[in-house]
Amino acid sequence: MEEKKDNENVEIYSQRIKAGKRTYFFDVKSTRSNDYYLTITESKKRFKDDGFYYEKHKIFLYKEDFNKFIAALTQSVNHIKTELMPEVDFDQFEKQAENDDEENNSFDTDLKWD
Repeated sequence: MEEKKDNENVEIYSQRIKAGKRTYFFDVKSTRSNDYYLTITESKKRFKDDGFYYEKHKIFLYKEDFNKFIAALTQSVNHIKTELMPEVDFDQFEKQAENDDEENNSFDTDLKWD
């Protein structure tokens, strides 16, 4: 396998979003010529006989497509929210995620033994 050069595809910034059984990664990277692009990765934990593995799907988004991508994503999400599912309170999912995060970050300090 070919080694990467020190300045090739350097990760500049990363954001992780846990979403149920999936995790999304938004990674800003640079090229050798100091140009920047975004990778969006969906990672799902999958199980098989001898353990588990992560199934990953990746999108590369380049600067010339940022505005078109954001516009299409925004229009698509707004169409779902206003036309297809206007009765759904989408803020409830954010509140639920915050509660899940709080539960996962806290632990029971009272040990219980059988």
